Amino acid sequence: MELYDSAVELLNRLIEIPSYSKEESSTAEVIEEFFTARDIEVHKSGNNIWAFANLFDKEKPTIWLNSHHDTVKPNAGYTKDPFLAITEDGKLYGLGSNDAGGPLVSLIAAFSHFYGQDLPFNLIMIASAEEEISGKNGIASVIDQLPACDLAIVGEPTLMGMAVAEKGLMVIDAKIHGKAGHAAREEGINAIYLALEDLQKIRDFEFLKVSEFLGKTKVSATVIHSGQQHNVVPDLCEFVLDVRVTDAYTLEEALEELKDSLSAELAPRSLRLQSSHVPEGHLILKVGQQLGLKTYGSPTLSDQALIPYPSVKIGPGDSARSHSADEFIYLNEIQNGIEGYIQLLETYASMLTQTN
Repeated sequence: MELYDSAVELLNRLIEIPSYSKEESSTAEVIEEFFTARDIEVHKSGNNIWAFANLFDKEKPTIWLNSHHDTVKPNAGYTKDPFLAITEDGKLYGLGSNDAGGPLVSLIAAFSHFYGQDLPFNLIMIASAEEEISGKNGIASVIDQLPACDLAIVGEPTLMGMAVAEKGLMVIDAKIHGKAGHAAREEGINAIYLALEDLQKIRDFEFLKVSEFLGKTKVSATVIHSGQQHNVVPDLCEFVLDVRVTDAYTLEEALEELKDSLSAELAPRSLRLQSSHVPEGHLILKVGQQLGLKTYGSPTLSDQALIPYPSVKIGPGDSARSHSADEFIYLNEIQNGIEGYIQLLETYASMLTQTN
């Protein structure tokens, strides 16, 4: 019960401190205090906190435990104070309680359970910043400061199902050029009409490759702008494409397939948020099978997209509650999350020992 009680106490404190992306310094301090109060050495870079559960041994494989302590801003539908931790009917309410406070404190509790133990792997707990905006000062900024890992366990609300693949994201700015002219005369080449041809293709577009876990890669036109005056044929039409890329593609490959089909100039804003999947034969897949965990491909983005190592996403809570008004997590989900993470790591340790 001590692990559970300390996890819930920590989550209550985190809920009551605003920690929007890029503004997480106060929650970083609370997490740092949690570790130092237990004589656990803490490392810090920006608002990212990490700690080692045992002396690092380069001969052993390494596992990262990672979740984030930033939140989105509360929406207008809240009927409860988003910065007040309220317990009612077995639920803990508050902004970030579900995404990803519950998974974060459950991982920290599991890490505390294993701290100081002789494990067949190195274990590192990382509480990262700026996850909600995939910010450059989040997990991406500390990857080079950490030992490479053989597996990252990313804590997000998945009802303790194990996401073994995750869609990536690419936002593309598209431009198509026409020729300006007077709207009253047969002059110019209307860039809007040229763009319509591309938009029709986008509406019906199907990528060639399909993922086993994530299905189809999807492209959607989400923003469009053209023209300045009612009487001038526009010479430029700009639109934005949202591309959700499965593990069947790298972002670069998906971009090339779109370029082959469209007339517009396509410029991706970023190629950072790659899709991910666990390689076939990885031990974590066997562990999940032995534990009877549901495995699936996740359509939502997390720090998995920025971690360049094999990773799974798993945690207490429900993704459907994320970013919703009066966000909450069931208290028994936290208890189950702690136990689930401990069982996952114990089983991993046992199977790893058997294979060596």
